[in-house]
Amino acid sequence: MRSTDIGPANTGEVMKLKITRAVVWAADVEDRPGGLAEKLGALAQVGTNLDFILARRAPESPGMGVVFLAPLKGATQIKAANDTGFLKTKMIHAVRVEGANRPGLISEITGAIASAGISLRGCSATAIGKRFVVYLALDGAKEADRAVRVLRRLS
Repeated sequence: MRSTDIGPANTGEVMKLKITRAVVWAADVEDRPGGLAEKLGALAQVGTNLDFILARRAPESPGMGVVFLAPLKGATQIKAANDTGFLKTKMIHAVRVEGANRPGLISEITGAIASAGISLRGCSATAIGKRFVVYLALDGAKEADRAVRVLRRLS
């Protein structure tokens, strides 16, 4: 893991960003009360501490949904995930960026990615208090590696 200094253009303020590759796991979920809770409950029972969960209905599969999550650590968590139907995604290559939040920061991050000619497959961001986390989904490992390099050069 490596941090990068970036600062707002107008203030001279510098902040540290933690930029890492992330492995995202996915599973189908029955679109019914408790479907998601059951999947997450199995992971909670083995002490999984998730910092990313995205669940949605799957309009192409009536009665079903999909859940994406990260991170899983260690054999026990991976076994529980596999037993519950989770698989490591092969199509989604993610980059996780964390740091101190400020107005316009996610725009700068996504703008830097765009300026490098990299297309995002998806973006999920949240801020709590003065901190933010964003997960950027890219189409391939090469794009994710390029995105990491671009974000580390931000200044």
